Amino acid sequence: MTNPTDDFQIEWHGNCVVVIPAKNAEDLRWELIDQAAEVVMAPLKKTAMPIIVFDLSAIKYFGSVFLSLLLKCHKAVRTRGGKLVLCGSSDMARELLGVTALDTLWAVYDTRQEALEALAN
Repeated sequence: MTNPTDDFQIEWHGNCVVVIPAKNAEDLRWELIDQAAEVVMAPLKKTAMPIIVFDLSAIKYFGSVFLSLLLKCHKAVRTRGGKLVLCGSSDMARELLGVTALDTLWAVYDTRQEALEALAN
């Protein structure tokens, strides 16, 4: 990832933002973490209680740099009483989330629709 602005698609679904990282998210470089987090969080600045769904269906695998982005966004959301969830994780990504116990920090749904329905309740 060379320019985080181009590497994340942002969609609003009611009061929830769905973040769709590009396939090359596993190539995110350390020096771009803050910029990527700003791109993801920018639409939520005026939202009292931010809700984010990271749709990982285009990503086969990710590592520590992308996990750092997720944690940075999680912290920003939680400090404002919001929630961050994941959906569409590959088997390898789910294994990584399990090994790191991050699947206990974030709800992980199979599909975007399941995540949106769970957040609506």
